[in-house]
This record gives sequence, structure tokens and C-alpha cells, in this order.
Amino acid sequence: MWRIATVALLMLLGATACEREHRTFHGTPASNAAPIVRVSPLQPGPVLVTDSAPGPYAANAYGMAQGKQLFSQMNCVGCHAHGGGSMGPALMDATWIYGSNPDQIFATIQQGRPNGMPAFRDKLTNDQIWQLVAYVRSLSGLGRRDVRSGRSDEMYGRSSEQNTKTGKPKTTGPASASERP
Repeated sequence: MWRIATVALLMLLGATACEREHRTFHGTPASNAAPIVRVSPLQPGPVLVTDSAPGPYAANAYGMAQGKQLFSQMNCVGCHAHGGGSMGPALMDATWIYGSNPDQIFATIQQGRPNGMPAFRDKLTNDQIWQLVAYVRSLSGLGRRDVRSGRSDEMYGRSSEQNTKTGKPKTTGPASASERP
């Protein structure tokens, strides 16, 4: 009898020791106040300090999975071809035009960029944009490996996001005026 009680007590302790990630189901409305992102070494005024915090969904598998769904639902795959690049740049490599920091990716999604990247500030909440940021970073191996989403069926050409090696991103900067169409 005491063995059953001991096993039951250990199972109860084991179940209460597990920590569940926090899930937010209702996002805050989009804000028109966009973070400032440096895209050039030229800058007026005092030194600009950017926030390179990982974002609220960097360690949240549920938030990253929601970002993966939004990536398809908002037709990001139409330009970025599931991260491999097409009309839009590839998101699976270490080259980042406007920076790889979460706040820089957030600003790119929220404000858009010249030559094709639309602004989503009026279409997505800030929470949804942060979910997209977490997923986009996972495509190139940035972020925690244990929360990355599994491979989609259409992505057979390369290893899944979970198996992508973490690398050091390179910022190339926006195209010069002579390189733009």
C-alpha cells in the first residue's frame, strides 16, 4: 500500500513541477508608433540605441507556431517562397538587408520597405507581428532550437527549422540608388 502511495505522490510532484508556457490569445491593437531602426551609419542627433531584446515569442513554441501560420495566411510565402526567396529576399540564410535583430525585423514587417515589402501595421496586431518575427528568425537558425517549429510539407529541399545551425547574421544594408530598378 505504501508503494502505491509513494508512486502517486511522486507522480503528483512530477506533474506540478512542469512549467507550461504562457499563451496569449488576444493581442493588443497595432500601434502606429514604430521602433526606430538604423539602416545606415549616417544619423542626425545623438547616438541611437536600439533594443535588441529577443521579443516576447522568442522562447515560446506556441507563439512561433502562430507566426508560422501567419506567414502563410498573410501570403508571405508569395514573395519569400517559404523562406527560400523569390521576389522577396531569402529568409533562410545569414544575409539580412535591414538587420537581424528582432526590433529591426518588427519594423520591417510593421512599416514595410521600399521596392516591394508592404506595411502590415494596419493588418496585424503588435503581438501577431512579434509572432512573425519569432518565426522568421527561426527560418535562418536564430533563436532557441527547442521552440522552433517543425518542417512544413512544402519544404523538402532543406532541413527543418529545428535542424538549422545557428550562425552569425550579416547585414548587407539597403540597395544603393544605382542598384535599384
